[in-house]
Amino acid sequence: MKNIPLLRPNVILIIFISVVITTISSYQAFTQEYKIKTIVIDAGHGGRDGSTRGLYSTEKDVALKTALHLGAAIEANLKDIKVIYTRTDDTFIPLYERIAIANNAKADLFISIHCNDMPLIGSTVVTGYRRTSKGKRVPRTSTVYRKSTSTRGVETFVSGMGRVNEQDGAIKRENASIFLEDNYKENYEGFDPNNPENFIILSLMKNTFRAQSLRLAKLVQDQYVNARRIDRGVQEKSLAVLARAGMPAILTEIGFISNPDEENYMNSEDGQKEIINCLLEAIKNYKKVIEG
Repeated sequence: MKNIPLLRPNVILIIFISVVITTISSYQAFTQEYKIKTIVIDAGHGGRDGSTRGLYSTEKDVALKTALHLGAAIEANLKDIKVIYTRTDDTFIPLYERIAIANNAKADLFISIHCNDMPLIGSTVVTGYRRTSKGKRVPRTSTVYRKSTSTRGVETFVSGMGRVNEQDGAIKRENASIFLEDNYKENYEGFDPNNPENFIILSLMKNTFRAQSLRLAKLVQDQYVNARRIDRGVQEKSLAVLARAGMPAILTEIGFISNPDEENYMNSEDGQKEIINCLLEAIKNYKKVIEG
């Protein structure tokens, strides 16, 4: 489970065919007498992987608080389900270990909780003026980096087929944790963040429960919409933390920590209750559909 080898592009077709065959057989087994018994809740980031922050809080702390509250709500309302956490304190857990916890526990669901963020964008500003030797007035400029504080909303990711140009901010940010691992070259052999083909390989190693993952993600987003959150939709992304999940797995971004209003909401008691209720109701609805 430790190594996630990145294979040569000329074997992608073979992997793809294998995934299709495995998906069909796994789905047939999955739908027979299936009961949800174990859920693994993953609080994103942690420890030294915790630079994403708002005005006064960090993503890793908000994610942990939400994960612990969600686990407590599941235990209180769905007493036949066992909850396992990938972390319960401010600890750095490598991405491959997070999904290994779920696979080793033979978990039925994997839910990773994160806060969204906007990238810093540089702009040139005039800081003053100077005069040339000929008396001409010339502006002095510098580059100022800012991030949007107005972007808001919720979105949920599942592991999906990547595209060559699919190196957007979300993928780079969530996969960046790989490079904080002391032995990441061993754990993700040959991974090159500047090579778009590597993201295709990661997505080819995705779990075989794509349909179930998409169903759960859609139910989560539906609950967010019911709570009048701005819906940014369900997306398939080449995320390392989901790539080898042996069960339906999602990563949900519960709000933008770069937006002061959403940061306040995610840290507030009412906001936490609403987020937890959305996730809990989605799990209940998923359980009814799958076990029904």
